[in-house]
Amino acid sequence: MEDVLEVYQLPYDPEFPVICMDEKPYQLLGETRPAIPMQKGRPRREDDEYVRNGTCCVFLFTEALGGWRHADSKEHRTKVDWAHQIRHLLDIDYPDCKKIRLVMDNLNTHTTSSLYEAFPPEIALGLAKRLEIHFTPKHGSWLNIAEIELSVLSKQCLARRIDNMADLAKELDAWEIDRNTTQIGVDWQFMTSDARTKLKHLYPQIKP
Repeated sequence: MEDVLEVYQLPYDPEFPVICMDEKPYQLLGETRPAIPMQKGRPRREDDEYVRNGTCCVFLFTEALGGWRHADSKEHRTKVDWAHQIRHLLDIDYPDCKKIRLVMDNLNTHTTSSLYEAFPPEIALGLAKRLEIHFTPKHGSWLNIAEIELSVLSKQCLARRIDNMADLAKELDAWEIDRNTTQIGVDWQFMTSDARTKLKHLYPQIKP
């Protein structure tokens, strides 16, 4: 916990950006009957019945100090899927930075070994060298700023029926552009000193 909090207190450095990532499953749901459009004095109405078109995974990356976030959807959430997301982050989104300080939960796919499953060793090693990974503790996913952004995404974009991957990708792109343009940031105020006071019961008790 303190490791992540110390990372959040580092000053902004474009050569060593702090990036948080999170992911969530999403159901692709279609309509069995056309919805009744919104009218004056009446909200849009949908039938309770729906068609389930499978599931997918939404990946989200955010740099709180830089006011940037990126959302993407894939059919699966395997080690290889995560590895390709990381390569995009390093080679496309942040090609010029020396190293990314990556904050995420300790999922079994979130490991540098995943890079070796997806890419040749020389590429995997090059990517791994540009990562400085900081895991949130077990039951401590609230420490991940990406979880805040993912909650916003869920409310603003995903809290309705989207029935196919193509439309989902368009919606994620539109949300990402709007969110980055408006530059709405996250004001993180929970520091290490707060943890030692408010979460004292989580620390080991050392007897004299």
